[in-house]
Amino acid sequence: MAEQRAYEVERIPFFLHWQEKAAFKETYAGAMDTVVVEGQHLKPKGSASKTVLIFMHPTGTMNLLPMPNALAASGIPCLTCGSRYPHNDTALIMEKVILDMGHYIRYAKEKLGYEKVILAGWSGGGSLSMFYQSQAENPTIEATPAGDPVDVKGAGLIPADAVLQLAAHVSRAITLTEWMDPAVADELDPEKRIRELDLYDPEAPNQPPYSAEFLATFRAAQIARSRRIDDWVREKLAHLKRTGRENEEHCFVVYGTMADPRWLDPTIDANDRKGPNWCYMGEPRVVNMMPAGLARFCSLRGWLSQWSYTESRADGPKCAGAINVPFLVIDNSADDACTPSHADRIYASIGHDDKERYTIKGATHYYIGQPDKMAEAVGLTIDWLGRKGMLV
Repeated sequence: MAEQRAYEVERIPFFLHWQEKAAFKETYAGAMDTVVVEGQHLKPKGSASKTVLIFMHPTGTMNLLPMPNALAASGIPCLTCGSRYPHNDTALIMEKVILDMGHYIRYAKEKLGYEKVILAGWSGGGSLSMFYQSQAENPTIEATPAGDPVDVKGAGLIPADAVLQLAAHVSRAITLTEWMDPAVADELDPEKRIRELDLYDPEAPNQPPYSAEFLATFRAAQIARSRRIDDWVREKLAHLKRTGRENEEHCFVVYGTMADPRWLDPTIDANDRKGPNWCYMGEPRVVNMMPAGLARFCSLRGWLSQWSYTESRADGPKCAGAINVPFLVIDNSADDACTPSHADRIYASIGHDDKERYTIKGATHYYIGQPDKMAEAVGLTIDWLGRKGMLV
């Protein structure tokens, strides 16, 4: 790959707003029926590129991440896009997030004049980008999993020209379920635990390395716990409807969301990650109950849309099978968040042959302190875009 020219990057903040009818308001600020989102346009000075990469995460803001900034410095403009739920996914509805993404893509094409729009699905943005593209190509959704109206079908979503998956995981719901602690016996009291399923009890009968039989039992118990929460959520929603409060909400805590056996037994989904007893947020036993854990604080509707193993539609592999544009999948061999099976599942699910897969040896999830690894990922991306005729 040829050495890339270094560009000075102009960072241009912008915001979008539009009217969207809703029976209730789930975000804190702003007028009823008005949606406001904020992003940054990372524009290489002197670049005449008519291609733009869209980086978007359901709840995170990606403007300071290494990858979009490095791509912009290599001459590829990027939009880093925040959803209507920045830094707070308590009430997040994935169907509404893809509507937000649609407004950014329309802005990129109609206001900024970009001719090629590429979805750059990094980490949690991976399944979001695949969910968006599958619905942009074949829109079907008219209601959320909770039954609230949401007009994805009639939104006029503009399909992107290609999809990148960069250190991406399969979905919020599947990832949470694989990390969920099935030893929690009482959702209201996490101190009540099932010893046979407790990864963090030194006296538990199952210790690493774990047997195939234990792993099968453990994974089934994780799914069962997710579905018990589904049942409780559905009953809560039905109760609100029966009592004439169908637009009200009930928020709750999900305890124990970092108990994946792979963090204690590095032979499971093996790669070059640090371990054992380590995940991308630190020591798994601590992360399991810390406030910043996945899905710690939830609304009923938010649970069904983004976290439910059974109900969430933002299923990356399933969505990948319905997408017809070119795919590039890049994963990192020392990733301690998105282990190899995530990229494996995404790549295997793509239903056409216009796809490529690369692994950055020794790279971690964020490329922190690894400028050479990040440069390799950027080079692969630019090379692929060029070969696919995406660099206009």
